[in-house]
Amino acid sequence: MTLARQDRISRKLVRTVLIVGLALLAAVPLYYVLVSSFKNSADMALHPLSLPSSWDFANYVQAAADGTIFRSLLNSLIVTVVGVLFQIIIGSLAAYGMLLKKNVLTSAVGVVLLIAFTIPLQATLLPLFKLEADANLVDSLAGLIVIYLGGAVFCYFLTVGYMRQLPWELFEAARIDGAGYFRIYWSICLPLIRPILATVAVFQALGTWNDFITPNVFISSPQNRTVVLQVYNAVTQFTTNWPLFMAIIVIALIPVVVFFIICQRWIVSGLVSGAVKG
Repeated sequence: MTLARQDRISRKLVRTVLIVGLALLAAVPLYYVLVSSFKNSADMALHPLSLPSSWDFANYVQAAADGTIFRSLLNSLIVTVVGVLFQIIIGSLAAYGMLLKKNVLTSAVGVVLLIAFTIPLQATLLPLFKLEADANLVDSLAGLIVIYLGGAVFCYFLTVGYMRQLPWELFEAARIDGAGYFRIYWSICLPLIRPILATVAVFQALGTWNDFITPNVFISSPQNRTVVLQVYNAVTQFTTNWPLFMAIIVIALIPVVVFFIICQRWIVSGLVSGAVKG
């Protein structure tokens, strides 16, 4: 065996060990939550990392007994689906319009969007709360969706970078054939930018589903809580049923894990494709 081949094998072995180690490190919290959800409080305290002595589903039955967790799951589903859908529509239309009509006005709007993109949401929570209170949108799913529409800026920037790589001769040919701007967007542009829109949908869906700060500020009624708020609400001030809490976490994680597994192939491919140029 040559020295160069030995060096390649050694580097590959080191990378494999590091990757497996990082994967195991990331899996430990998930394993702890999962096995603890099948234990009672005493078993969880005495044997935190061991498998349950008996697999008991009582915590899941208790978590689902009053239907609160399922209502919060439905609230999160409504907010995520509607919010992300409108983010994609608004962001892609904005990118299409910016590239279609390049002038001083669109350039100025692009600068404004760039500045808005750099401002963290936490810095705007108080003004947003005041605006939503004036519009009677506080403590409602509709008001929460309106807040998440700000994520359309993220969609805009990724889509602009992706659309700059498209053959604009197709659009010009369609205009010559008499197609309107919206027809070109719907029939030509939208199918071509589907990969980057899928990537944006995955990122924004995961971010919206897992968001805690925004619902915590704008939602107060129990019937309007998202699933993340419901998980937070399961921790009481003085005493907590930790196995029950772990079961609630598992129920809250199932939809997002399934969604991630289904859509993971779009996460890197579309993001890299949209960031190559522009």
